[in-house]
Amino acid sequence: MARGCTLAPTSARLASTAVLGEDVGRLKYVSGAREEALRRLGIERVGDLLLHIPRRYLDFSHALTIEEAPLGEVSTIVAVVDRITARRTRSRMSVVEVALVDDTGVLKVAFFKQPWIAQQLERGCRLAVMGKVEFAYGFKQMSSPHFEKLDDAAGTGTLLPVHAVGEGISAAWMRRIVSSALETVGSFVDPLPARLRSERNLMSAARAVRSIHFPAQMYEVSSARRRLAYDELIYLQLALRLRNDANLLDVSATAHRALDHVQALRRALPFELTREQDAAVADILGDMADGTHVMNRLLLGDVGTGKTAVAAFAFASAADTGTQACVMAPTSVLARQYAVKCGPLLERAGISWALLTGSTPPAERASITARLASGELTVLFGTHAVLSDDVIFARLTLVVIDEQHRFGVGQRNQLRAKGPGADLLVMTATPIPRTLALSVYGDLDTSFIKTRPVPGAGITTRVLSDPNRDLAYGAIREALERGERAYVICPLVEATDTAEELEDVAGAAASDDTSAGPRLHDVISEADELTRIFPEARIGVLHGRMRPHEKDAAIEAFSAGDTNILVSTTVVEVGVDVPEATVMLIENGERFGLATLHQLRGRVGRGSMPGTCFVVAHTSAAGAGTAEQRMKALENTSDGFALAELDLKLRHEGEILGFRQHGGVTLRFVDLESDVDIIEAAQRDARELLRYSRDLGAVATRPLRIEVVRRYGDVFKEVSGG
Repeated sequence: MARGCTLAPTSARLASTAVLGEDVGRLKYVSGAREEALRRLGIERVGDLLLHIPRRYLDFSHALTIEEAPLGEVSTIVAVVDRITARRTRSRMSVVEVALVDDTGVLKVAFFKQPWIAQQLERGCRLAVMGKVEFAYGFKQMSSPHFEKLDDAAGTGTLLPVHAVGEGISAAWMRRIVSSALETVGSFVDPLPARLRSERNLMSAARAVRSIHFPAQMYEVSSARRRLAYDELIYLQLALRLRNDANLLDVSATAHRALDHVQALRRALPFELTREQDAAVADILGDMADGTHVMNRLLLGDVGTGKTAVAAFAFASAADTGTQACVMAPTSVLARQYAVKCGPLLERAGISWALLTGSTPPAERASITARLASGELTVLFGTHAVLSDDVIFARLTLVVIDEQHRFGVGQRNQLRAKGPGADLLVMTATPIPRTLALSVYGDLDTSFIKTRPVPGAGITTRVLSDPNRDLAYGAIREALERGERAYVICPLVEATDTAEELEDVAGAAASDDTSAGPRLHDVISEADELTRIFPEARIGVLHGRMRPHEKDAAIEAFSAGDTNILVSTTVVEVGVDVPEATVMLIENGERFGLATLHQLRGRVGRGSMPGTCFVVAHTSAAGAGTAEQRMKALENTSDGFALAELDLKLRHEGEILGFRQHGGVTLRFVDLESDVDIIEAAQRDARELLRYSRDLGAVATRPLRIEVVRRYGDVFKEVSGG
């Protein structure tokens, strides 16, 4: 009997936990239009519903009467609808006016551009409104407040959650469904070990989801969000690390040496490494020398910070160990630039190298592959061509990926498979805030280089309104007359493309003033228009829909001066290095994030001549929108990492990164500005958990593995198949 009493609660908890993975349609109240509405919101399973947290709370514990509500302050008022009037202003804007009454007075509420509200309300219903109270024409008033129609069950003196909803489901029905789901799952098993919860002072998962949906006090919301943020981070960290480690379970790391070739390379450099470069070199060589763990490191450096020189020391360490290194770049132009910049340094250090692209002649290709297979060749620079079956290394122990967001995870792993246990160095010139790097690149240790060793001639950035674009045209004309070159950047490829199909833009930001409908410029139409404006110019085009050899030809023609204006999408932000390019015009600048704009302008002023970047942007007249703030920051700041931090404050992190390599993963609960302690703790804890059980297959960590797969299956399945 005692034995049965012991097992029953555990069995019940396991059964409740299993419900989290079941279809949301099995819940009470979920069928028909409501089920379809939930699925449109991305809610497929019961667990998805519990993570669909309220977007705000109406605090009835502080609800005021109409008479008590102070002018000029935000207040919550619960009153009865007395009258509803729908009308249009002279400018044809819809206005719904609602008169609310309670025992103390009348509150007039106006809803602009929301005509459907008139059909949602009826005389006599109770309405909670939260907004700033003003006084006009003898009455207290609110304009477009947050509001909630209260059902009979909603009383005062409580916190009422307001969830995001859509057509087919109201906020009241969402509360009922969530409440039913919480009753169904009960006290489910917490995947996180109790010791870890205690160390991090985290509430249980079951309590967290209850508190976030139906808190008794607002302080519970903060504690619950902290637990959910930690969960989001540690499960993502584990998924990313498991994705990498799945390829490393049965391999051994190489203990690289740093001897003669490393010293010869340092002597061959025509300059002294900066403090940041030296620190990055130490990080990389230290990782490579550790024969117990395979290196997984991200080298973040703004344009011109000397990442190539740092990476060269990793190549030299492979040479000192008698092994090989391979660099994979997203374009043949960038691969060739690596060879041109790094090759002579390697030669002076006695290290052999070669360049392999899709256009490498067959005879040269055969020679390169033969030398690779025999071990005669140490460093290979290349594009996707290095993934070909005929590219076989004698002993590949170092893989370097440049701008990894341009590659799929499968391609990265395909290259690593050519050298089981090879160390990985990922490099990017895209400025990423430290907290974001720790979160979404948590499977990689990170080194930063923020200072440019050689400042260069410099770039001046000017933001223009559309009527002032002639200033940019004048600068382009003067540059062409001096024999220089210019870029013109557009968000679209063709005029038939829509805003939702922005080419090559990772999370383009919406314009502040979409009602004005600014024309989105496209490469094809822009090239035709520029032919009329600059009849003497030789104009080329470049965009992501061109075949690789067409892109290379366009870039090479521009580099050689065969064309002197290049009209392009953002594909030029990576790897196009033309010192003679001194002017850039970016159309529809409000459509791009700061990191992209900073990367784009880094294409000019790269030689001895200064560059000028003109950004034509359509921002709100009031200047209160985020596009206006971004444009001002771009004009005033040349620090890419400072701009990335600002971008993080103004936009969601998913818009900044695009998450192309993470299967659409975004961070819903984490505040990357204030949750630094949680981010760092989750990264450390994920590393320790995987030291305890490399695949989370141990009994104590198996619930974690199940939750990782449930939440981040798209990331994990890429290598695990499950």
